[in-house]
Amino acid sequence: MATAKKAPAKKAAAKKAPATTKVAAKKAAPAKKAAVKKVAAKRTPNAAFMKALTPSPALAAVIGAAPLPRTEVTKKVWEYIKKHNLQDAANKRNINADDKLKAIFKKPQVSMFEMTKLISDQLS
Repeated sequence: MATAKKAPAKKAAAKKAPATTKVAAKKAAPAKKAAVKKVAAKRTPNAAFMKALTPSPALAAVIGAAPLPRTEVTKKVWEYIKKHNLQDAANKRNINADDKLKAIFKKPQVSMFEMTKLISDQLS
């Protein structure tokens, strides 16, 4: 008799397992949809970053004289650095200044984090 009781218990456990996974799957599905909606939402940029600023004459020699947002100024400086191969070979975080960049940085080498601070001083 003991064996007869154990067999139905296994079947009952087997029947319950798929039911719980279906419930878990139903609960997980709305969470996935919510995550997709968050990713799909477009972020709006901060207005301070999008304000067009006029570069100083020294910075204008590198990026041009047209007023640009701060984000575009940084992109254009990085384009100049990569075009002229000015990143330090040993430490890519450092930028070796050429004649045009020395006028902005006022030293022969700066880190990429210093660079943004020194560039912002050249914008008005």
